[in-house]
Amino acid sequence: MSGQLLAKVPKAWILLACIGLLALNLRGPFVAVPPVVGVIQAELGFSPVVLGLLTSIPVLCFAVAASLASLTARKFGAEFAVTLTILGVLAGVIVRSAGGAALVIAGTVVIGLAITVGNIAVPLIVRRDFSPKRQGTAMGVYTAALNIGSFLTSMVTAPLAELAGWRVALASVGILAVVAIVFWTLAVGPRAAFVPSDAAVNGGEVHPAVKGSGWITAGLTAGFTGQAFSYYAVTAWLPSYLNDELGMSASAAGAGSSLFQIFAIVGGLGVPFAAKYFSTTTVSVALGLMWIAVPAGLMLAPDLWWLWSTSGGVAQGGGITLIFIAIIKLAKDQASAGRMSATVQGLGYCFAAVAPPLVGFVHNSTGSWTPALLLVLASTLMFFVGTTSSVRLVPKGR
Repeated sequence: MSGQLLAKVPKAWILLACIGLLALNLRGPFVAVPPVVGVIQAELGFSPVVLGLLTSIPVLCFAVAASLASLTARKFGAEFAVTLTILGVLAGVIVRSAGGAALVIAGTVVIGLAITVGNIAVPLIVRRDFSPKRQGTAMGVYTAALNIGSFLTSMVTAPLAELAGWRVALASVGILAVVAIVFWTLAVGPRAAFVPSDAAVNGGEVHPAVKGSGWITAGLTAGFTGQAFSYYAVTAWLPSYLNDELGMSASAAGAGSSLFQIFAIVGGLGVPFAAKYFSTTTVSVALGLMWIAVPAGLMLAPDLWWLWSTSGGVAQGGGITLIFIAIIKLAKDQASAGRMSATVQGLGYCFAAVAPPLVGFVHNSTGSWTPALLLVLASTLMFFVGTTSSVRLVPKGR
């Protein structure tokens, strides 16, 4: 009976649900660490440097292993790559929660490598298996689910750690991976999920080569760099800013900065909707201005922090969605899409990895938040210029 009911559900809906479940696993495992970092330090004796690595290792993996992840998805098939992602996240979560300091670090590395493969595989699947009219919506759902996973994990981890300990709290993230692998296997079949195949390279729509594709890739890379640098800098330091400048308590600052994460869901789902009525250039300009408003607003009108957090949330969720849509629509085939995605994400995350320590260093060195915010302002301007100059070349009718 369940098989008959599943057969009546459109394949695109099932695939979209699976992409959403996968995305829930692609940020939560490392977002879970900050709420319990103090407890981990007390038990394992980690230095501040090592504690910082627990959240920066996955981002470094995004940068270093992006090309390898692209090769994996193209050589073994996107379906198998997704399976590697989910099982890798599950294995990393288990290892990280199982023992001492060495296993915590090793598990974090496994998680980072697994998520890197998923970052590359999802755009390939969306490009191949969704019609051009549905690709934007699929990427919007993917981005929204990334942020839902981050938000839920950050909210649940600390209370669960108080009840059952930090190991159980971090291991609980694996529940989402178990659910994802079950649904993924049912959706694509055991053979496609667990047997490598190169079919992903040959599938998908073939587009005519876009003139100046090298410059487009450079522009998208600059845009993604600005997007990622701004995101990780604001995520890391907005609570401290609210505490220092407005005198908020730690809990109030943390709750206030959660607006930046929550409204990313609006941005992720809103960009595909807006693209139906406005040009991609208009959408990019709007997102760029909303990003710029974050550092500019915090410098000029800090009392309106809630407005700037909301604006930045929409911008960061919409910005990454727009860039992925551009990659899907501008690449001439699956192989090109994989290479373009690896380049954009690999170089972008290189700069994202240094954002939190660099912004913190500038703040500590100057004793003021203004120079640090000017640095973030520069990165938001990079997003504005790089993304807008590239997405305007998306051909009409795709």
